Amino acid sequence: MARVLFINPGSEGHVNPTLGVVQELVSRGEEVVYFCIEAYRERIEKTGATVRTIDGQKFIQAFLAGGRNYLLERVNGLLYTADIVIPSVLEQIQDEHFDYIIHDSMFGCGRMLAQMLKLPAINSCTSFAQREASFGNLLKQLSASIPAEIVTPIHDKFHSLTVMLKEKYEVDIASPYEVFCNPAPLTIVYTTKEFQPVGDAFDPSYKFVGPSIVSRSVPEDFDLTAIKGKDVIYISLGTVFNQAMEFYKLCFEALGTTEHTIVMSIGNKVQLADLGEVPANFVVMPYVPQMEVLQHARLFVTHGGMNSTNEGLYYGVPLIVIPQSADQPIIAKRVADLEAGIALQMQNLTAEQLRNAVDDVLSHSSFKQVVEQMSESFGQSGGYRKAVDEIFEFKNRSFHSR
Repeated sequence: MARVLFINPGSEGHVNPTLGVVQELVSRGEEVVYFCIEAYRERIEKTGATVRTIDGQKFIQAFLAGGRNYLLERVNGLLYTADIVIPSVLEQIQDEHFDYIIHDSMFGCGRMLAQMLKLPAINSCTSFAQREASFGNLLKQLSASIPAEIVTPIHDKFHSLTVMLKEKYEVDIASPYEVFCNPAPLTIVYTTKEFQPVGDAFDPSYKFVGPSIVSRSVPEDFDLTAIKGKDVIYISLGTVFNQAMEFYKLCFEALGTTEHTIVMSIGNKVQLADLGEVPANFVVMPYVPQMEVLQHARLFVTHGGMNSTNEGLYYGVPLIVIPQSADQPIIAKRVADLEAGIALQMQNLTAEQLRNAVDDVLSHSSFKQVVEQMSESFGQSGGYRKAVDEIFEFKNRSFHSR
């Protein structure tokens, strides 16, 4: 048995894919200590891991202190979080031994902690993976479009933060890539090489294990029998970007007079009463069991978060992707490029455009054919069991090389 340190301050999209991995690690005899924010304690504890927390509010405040307008500002924000994450973790693991560390690819100062603790490191990548060269080119392109009087102070701040952190924690930070992507000797990517853009360009240290699908609890107030055998369209903007009153009303206008049964999840930031009259063919709830509903759906209208996209494709459901933020425009483009669905823009979206996109996807069998092929590929990729196979192989190599 080995002791595993898991670092993932987290959000839904970063925590959920790891649950199956942690559960599998525990079932194979590993002891997992998982650092996250308090909001995810219950679901992580159900995997058998020991949960310890960092202050989520302080983490977010530190991250936002870097700025939100430019990519390098977000890199600086992650550097600011070091003073929240590192002292908290070190204090809570004082005098404890760990054999290896698994850290999220985008949060939690994972690479820095791996350096400080001198532990073999594994990167948990819940979005598309990034190579150093492509990330560097992206940063260069974005910086070129920013006036020098704005970009120069951001670069200077990055440099001063890396110098400060090296003096304080004795860590080396060579580039923004190391902060934003937390590279490690092994990277677990929760999608397939086929779905990953330029998937063949990644070296063997990147293991594409496919979606990490584990069943979640079904709310007692959702009646799955009511949608079985129906012509179901599922609409959800996820758990973060779902404060979209006008979009939900637009869905009523676009699809309220159709023959489809529409299941729409609106989260807890919009009150059902504020939406006005709900069309008779709509089932509208704050939360629905997404994976169960997808198994009955013909179409999934989604924000394009990696988790939701993976789950839709895993269950063979074509997509209409309306990206909101973060990596979602890249995911939407990939879905459209592979002809697994259609990408739309939320800005200036009309009811007619949405209705036409729905009709287009449902009337052309080519979308379903592509998605069924992807579903088969996803199903054969191994998921969380394959991830743990790769982790154990890496662990054994690391132990033998010591």
